[in-house]
Amino acid sequence: MPHKHAVYLLIAIVIGVIAGITSGWIWGETMVSIKWMGDLFLHALKLVILPLIVAAVISGICSLGDVRKLGKIGGITILYYASTTAIAVLIGLLVVNLIQPGVGMTELSQSIPEKVSGKEDMGFSQIVLSLVKPNLIEAGGSNQLLPIIFFCLLFAAALTTVGDKGKPVIAFFDGLNEAMMKVVIWLMYFAPLGIFALIAARLGMAGGGEAFFQEIKAVGLHVVTVLTGLTLHFCVLMAILWFVTGRGFAYLTGMGRALLTAFGTASSSATIPLTMECARENGVDPRATRFVIPLGATINMDGTALYESAAVMFIAQAYGIDMSISQQAIIFVTATLAAIGAAGIPEAGLVTMVIVLSAVNLPLEGIGLLLAVDWFLDRFRTTVNVWGDSVGAAVIDRVIKRSS
Repeated sequence: MPHKHAVYLLIAIVIGVIAGITSGWIWGETMVSIKWMGDLFLHALKLVILPLIVAAVISGICSLGDVRKLGKIGGITILYYASTTAIAVLIGLLVVNLIQPGVGMTELSQSIPEKVSGKEDMGFSQIVLSLVKPNLIEAGGSNQLLPIIFFCLLFAAALTTVGDKGKPVIAFFDGLNEAMMKVVIWLMYFAPLGIFALIAARLGMAGGGEAFFQEIKAVGLHVVTVLTGLTLHFCVLMAILWFVTGRGFAYLTGMGRALLTAFGTASSSATIPLTMECARENGVDPRATRFVIPLGATINMDGTALYESAAVMFIAQAYGIDMSISQQAIIFVTATLAAIGAAGIPEAGLVTMVIVLSAVNLPLEGIGLLLAVDWFLDRFRTTVNVWGDSVGAAVIDRVIKRSS
C-alpha cells in the first residue's frame, strides 16, 4: 500500500474507533442494528487467515534456504515469546498486589459461568495435544491455527531438502503469499467502517454508556489494575524494541492500523493479515514476518497472560483467600503456560483461566465477577498481544540481518 494511503487509512481508523465509542455510548442498544457490518468485516478477515498462514509460513521457512537456520531462528523466537510472557505475568502480579482491587468485595458470584462450564477438567495435556490434529481441514474450520502452523513448518522443512523437485512447489506458495497480501490490502480499506460497527455494536450490547459505566463501577479497581499492568507491559515491549532493534515511535505508528484493528475485533487471529502487512511496510524482513507473526498470534499472548495473573489474584482477594508467595509462584508458572493455549479469539482467556484457578484451588465461580467488563478489557489485552508479536517480528528481523 502506498505510504500516503496508509497514513489516510490510519487516520480513518482512528476516526472509526472514536465514532464507534461515541455512537455506542450515546445511542446504546440502537447501535446493535449495525453489528452485521462489523461481522462482515471480521468474517472477511478470517476468510483469508488460513490460506495466508499456509502460504506465508511455508514461503517464509523455504526462503531461509538451509533448514538448519530454522532451528536457530525458531529457538530465539520461542525464547523471546517465553521471556516477554513471563515478564507480563510478573507485572500483573506486582500491580495486583500493590492495588489489591478485590479487597472489600461484597457481591460474590455463586455459580460457574456458562462460558466455562464443563471446562473444569481442562489441563496442560490439552494444550500439548492441540499441537497435532488428525484432521487439518477440521482444525482450520474451527480456527485452530497451531496444528496448521506445526504442519506447515514440517512441510516447509521437508521442501528445502528435496532439491529441484521442490522448487515449483515453493514458487507456488511464494505466488500464493503475494496474492493473499494483495487481498489483505483491499480488505484494509474497509477497516474504518468495520471497526466502527464492531465497537459501536458491542457497546450497544452492553446497554450504552450509562449502563456500561455502572458495570465498570462495580469492579472499577480491577479495570484500573489490568489497564495499568497492560500499559506498563506495552512500555516494556517498547523499550525492548528500542534497545534491541533501534526502532522507535515510527515503528509504533506504522503498526497503528494493526493495533487499532486488534482493539476493534478483539481477535489476534483476525488481525494476523493486517499485522503482517503493516510489518512488511515497516521494512521488517519477510522471512521474519511470515514466520514470527502467525506463530506469535497462536502462542504469544502477553496481554492475556498478564490479565489472567491479575484476574486470578483479584478473585482470591474478593473471596478473602490469602495467597502465599509459593501459591503466587504457581500462578506465575501456570499463567505463563496457559497463555500458550489461549486461542486468538474473543474471551478465550476466560477458558484457559480455569487452568490457573484450578492450580491454586480457587473457586471457578469467581470468573463470574469478571464477565461484565471482560469484553472491554479483552480489547486492550488483544492490542498488547498484537504489539508483542509486532515487536517480536522486529527483533527476529534484527537477528536475521545480523546472521546474513
